[in-house]
Amino acid sequence: MRALLAGGGTAGHTSPLLATADALRRLQDPADPVEVTALGTPRGIEGRVVPEAGYPLEMIPPVPLPRRPSAELARVPGRLRGAFTAALSVLDRVQPDVVLGFGGYVCVPAYLAARRRHLPIVVHEGNALPGIANRLGARLTTHVATSFPATPLRHASYIGLPIRRMISTLDRAALRAQARRGLGLDADRPTLLVTGGSQGARRLNQAVSGAAACLAEAGVQVLHIAGPTGEVSVATLAGAPPYVVVPYVDRMDLAYAAADLVLCRAGANSVTEVAAVGLPAVFVPLPIGNGEQELNARPVVDAGGGLLVQDVELTPEWVCGTVPDLVRDPARLAAMSSAAAGLIPRDADERLARMVLSAVRR
Repeated sequence: MRALLAGGGTAGHTSPLLATADALRRLQDPADPVEVTALGTPRGIEGRVVPEAGYPLEMIPPVPLPRRPSAELARVPGRLRGAFTAALSVLDRVQPDVVLGFGGYVCVPAYLAARRRHLPIVVHEGNALPGIANRLGARLTTHVATSFPATPLRHASYIGLPIRRMISTLDRAALRAQARRGLGLDADRPTLLVTGGSQGARRLNQAVSGAAACLAEAGVQVLHIAGPTGEVSVATLAGAPPYVVVPYVDRMDLAYAAADLVLCRAGANSVTEVAAVGLPAVFVPLPIGNGEQELNARPVVDAGGGLLVQDVELTPEWVCGTVPDLVRDPARLAAMSSAAAGLIPRDADERLARMVLSAVRR
């Protein structure tokens, strides 16, 4: 069996794609091995992470879909025709038995090409509020899966978001000492993890680095993932708790294990991973888009597993007034961890893989 998995741009699409690809291999029939090919665009991180994971990658031109009338909107039909033709060429060369899409620029031409070639389509929507590509895809198939239970999408089945096995099987307590040692952190200090996702987040970088002095004074150490182009400058005094700044972390399981609290955006991948491993969180939804990030975080926040602060409200003063007391309160952190960990399915990768296999059998 051959499967073409379409998705890319950010870790929000590529991480569940790779998790599902791995699950397809685990569940494959030895008599009919699964061959997985990924489909992306030259614009995203898939050009690096997919080959590193050992999967072949095909590329087609991106087709951005503007949310408002503009000159860019007038260019969409021509770009879509070109990407559709390129997607057809990939299908004819790879000869997949099924196309699975995770949303984003690459999926509209992939869905349309699969429809033209009469291939079964499976759609997975990562966010609580679906994007344009997956709203289209859900009209072309009955095999539709969502990460959140209330996502308004036709034919939807709630299965959760596929996450990597290194995350879904993580025992934070068992790995904590190794993780802190490997990341340059002290073994016993309260630890804050800061991450804006695979691209970083300027607001988070500025707010937390601006609060470095008060965090240090409170005895809090920081692991700050600034993003590939993020700039974080912190002056640390001799004897102060570590403030470790890195552009990217390949082993997020180690970052989660090292942390007592995470301050992060509320992309579907971030919300799902930190809740699944029981890591208390402060979610700062991205202020642009259609509001999906706040909707992503809301179930975890409402259950008591995290806090939510609006982007404009996240300042060094807010961090100083909230984070030190929270990260030094083991009882409250334990309650938040317990509330979050019970919400998120950890087996969505295999559930989605079974949906793909079922679509092919039908």
